[in-house]
Amino acid sequence: MSGDSSKTQPHPAMWLLWLALFVGLPALVASWESGAAGHAEIAFPPVAAALARRPSTPPPAVEPVRVYALETDQARALNAAIPFLKGPAPAARPFRFSGSETDLARATDCLAAAQIYEAGDDAVGEKAVAQVVLNRVRHPAFPGTVCGVVFQGQERATGCQFTFSCDGALARTPSAAAWDRARAIAGAALRGQVYRPVGYATHYHTDWVVPYWSKSLDKVAAVGTHLFFRWRGWWGTPPAFRKSGAGGEPLIGRIARLSAAHVGAPDVPSAVSPLPTGEAGDIAALPQQMIGADALGKTVGGVRLIAIVPGTRAFLVELGRGTAPDKWPAMALTFCAGRPECRIMAWRAGAAPAGLPLSDAKLEAMAFAYIHNVGSGLQRALWNCAQSPRANHSECMRQRLPTTVPAKATAPELKGVRRKERFETVTIGPVAPPVEKPSPRDK
Repeated sequence: MSGDSSKTQPHPAMWLLWLALFVGLPALVASWESGAAGHAEIAFPPVAAALARRPSTPPPAVEPVRVYALETDQARALNAAIPFLKGPAPAARPFRFSGSETDLARATDCLAAAQIYEAGDDAVGEKAVAQVVLNRVRHPAFPGTVCGVVFQGQERATGCQFTFSCDGALARTPSAAAWDRARAIAGAALRGQVYRPVGYATHYHTDWVVPYWSKSLDKVAAVGTHLFFRWRGWWGTPPAFRKSGAGGEPLIGRIARLSAAHVGAPDVPSAVSPLPTGEAGDIAALPQQMIGADALGKTVGGVRLIAIVPGTRAFLVELGRGTAPDKWPAMALTFCAGRPECRIMAWRAGAAPAGLPLSDAKLEAMAFAYIHNVGSGLQRALWNCAQSPRANHSECMRQRLPTTVPAKATAPELKGVRRKERFETVTIGPVAPPVEKPSPRDK
């Protein structure tokens, strides 16, 4: 056939239009949807540029918890009246822990402690707590370490950010199974697992209390009976959560009975006299013995192996009967050979625990501990001098006082904060309170 093909073929501009409609538009929609889901936080460059402009004002202040003194029904009615955020609520970016193995072990157990004491043995609640803690680690308004966030304000009787760290709740010991589950959830979160429903929330509370900040933040999610919030404005947007880690995780002695990674005094000197076993670097240079789960309950190096901390950097053992205390450091040649970081916790025969977590009594009954870290130069052997007196007092363990529960705070604004299976609340500053009948205790 012959004829003018220009009359039957579409104009090139039409091809471009069809391409934009059938390719560009779906791609744009997909980009927007993934942004709302947390995969792409900002879809449009102009919006991204606007949000990336950090305000000149400092991050919001985070103060100790304060709630209104309201009855449960009143509190729930006020909380229900606060609408959920209608705009985008993207999921947080995956958190990738980048510290040393020691820091990771400490961070894991601090995060697990926050989860289990805040949410109880509930996997969903623990994941939500973990996400809020990691959101805080990334935000400039909070400390830059996991342990620093979890135990912020622990030195104050009523000023801690997570009440379990200062109200005596740590005196309760979770079951071994519950602790293991909490550690597994914490480990997954530190490896990048995201709990999407709470987004970039940094605050939460139960629906039966009303914090002072509840109307000044955006309510983004509800998980069970708990409500999650994020800051308004730039400080609640993804670009605000870009802070890098502050470095080493602090040692939290208050959870030492739960965590071998937190056993030891924070003021242990790094320069110590050589031990009978040799320098830490020499021990780490020896061939490593494969000590795994199959050795649990068996005699290894003259002691019975009780437990192995995940990562095989710490071992709990029961000492042999009649072994001289001066011979105990020799265990390092068996358990710590080939390991740049290593810790041994030992008990006399008949006094050993069944495993982790440790009760206060078992922690106090520990007879001997050895630790070395080739990277920091730390190497130390410590004896329980109440059991085995030492001529050099620097070789003695620091004795711990029995855990006591402080008196409950009587301040009116703290009424109803501590409840079973509740999440913690914090405040960023007072706002105008709701209308309520005056209480004699508030005068």
